[in-house]
Amino acid sequence: MHKQDESTCPPLYNRRIDRAELLIPPQEMRNKLPLSEKSYRTVQEGRAEVEAILDGRNNRFLLIIGPCSIHDPVSALDYAQRLMQLRKRYADIFCIIMRVYFEKPRTGLGWRGLIVEPGLDGMINIASGLEIARKTLKAITELGLPTASELLDPIVPQYTADFLSWASIGARSAESQIHRELASGLSMAVGFKNPTDGDIQTAVNAIVSAREPHAFLGTMDNGCAAVMHTSGNQYAHLVLRGSMHGTNYSRTTIETSSSMLTQQGIPPALLVDCSHGNSQKDTQKQRQVFLDCLNLRLTEPPAAALRGCMLESFIQEGTVPMANCRTAAAYGTSITDPCMGWEMTAAVLEEAAALWKRKLQKTHI
Repeated sequence: MHKQDESTCPPLYNRRIDRAELLIPPQEMRNKLPLSEKSYRTVQEGRAEVEAILDGRNNRFLLIIGPCSIHDPVSALDYAQRLMQLRKRYADIFCIIMRVYFEKPRTGLGWRGLIVEPGLDGMINIASGLEIARKTLKAITELGLPTASELLDPIVPQYTADFLSWASIGARSAESQIHRELASGLSMAVGFKNPTDGDIQTAVNAIVSAREPHAFLGTMDNGCAAVMHTSGNQYAHLVLRGSMHGTNYSRTTIETSSSMLTQQGIPPALLVDCSHGNSQKDTQKQRQVFLDCLNLRLTEPPAAALRGCMLESFIQEGTVPMANCRTAAAYGTSITDPCMGWEMTAAVLEEAAALWKRKLQKTHI
């Protein structure tokens, strides 16, 4: 057989690739922005705390709190400094980890997150976005505050995951085979959300898969493609996030979810996302969902598998169009889903801590 002459015949590959931009290898990025000793301790301690809570060895309540998405590193660090004070204040009750989300899955079109479009101008600049994301994670963890993020692109964790103490696979990715395989090799606990249609079995199937060894195509530290062989992630767990049809954090749902996990030989452990379907994106409802979950945990023995909650919170309440987000009035306001403001966040944690102490005192009488 003779070799095809590409000078006379058009190639059959990259027909719709306009251009390719080289990224620096993950190891080079880590050398450029290394983990400091403080960040290293923060990540390690955060991961250990999460695993102990999921195992039931630590009775504290896990709270993943923060903006729906990070679009401005300055306001994100401002928020982190405030949240660190609450982490210290309620350390005996809550394990607080900051939600630091850089990638946004889209049902249709829209801003895809700081990693993809860091300039908020519609221009894709992933090389810059990865560096900004890593700088932001570095600054937050150096405060002593552990971080959490959703992992969407399977290459991104090679650039950011060493700063994360908890990760999530979102509602739109839970059925994806590559995300299940990715989760099976991650170094931190991973929560799988139920899909937007509310099918919890899909998330349970994902957890079963992620706990097993896999092999998938990935990128090594030097940037070369490789087959990544995983050992399985025994800390893959369930996140109930409600659905387009309504909430799914009731005692009955928690019992059913726990039973579904037990039937698969998995010790039941789950979180409730107080936003999204469980609040129908109403910031005022997040408070009630959170307090309802605490009451279930403290008064209903079958709800012992409920190990924590997720809350969307930022400096200012609500959301603002991306076109207006650079104004002084919009500082610290979400440009994606609406968030609780800082005053409400601090107040609901104070209320929740008082509820926790009151319930435990009654139990010990």
